Amino acid sequence: MKLYTYQGCSTCKSAAKWLRSHNIPFSEIPIRETPPSVPELVAMLAANGDQLRLLFNTSGMDYRALGLKDKLPSLSTVEALKMLSENGNLVKRPFAIDAQKALFLVGFKEDVWTEAML
Repeated sequence: MKLYTYQGCSTCKSAAKWLRSHNIPFSEIPIRETPPSVPELVAMLAANGDQLRLLFNTSGMDYRALGLKDKLPSLSTVEALKMLSENGNLVKRPFAIDAQKALFLVGFKEDVWTEAML
């Protein structure tokens, strides 16, 4: 499993701690330096009911600075995914993906992760 995180994010730290406490192996990837790829974003989008907004860090400064609250509805999926793949600050985190296990989780909610992985 790949776990995209930001080191200053307490939710990311909680997710990594939870995975370690359950002995679930993962590779931690810095989301700002290495955002998820377009194919990973496409898979995450499909697994989350094609709800594009769920992939965005809507409380982030970049999201606000770019005015995406108003722009997102008019962006095509291709444009939005390209934007996410080029700016890890825009991606909701943590972002956990393991395509082989059909695991696609964005954000950390312990009950959701427990159901998905245990």
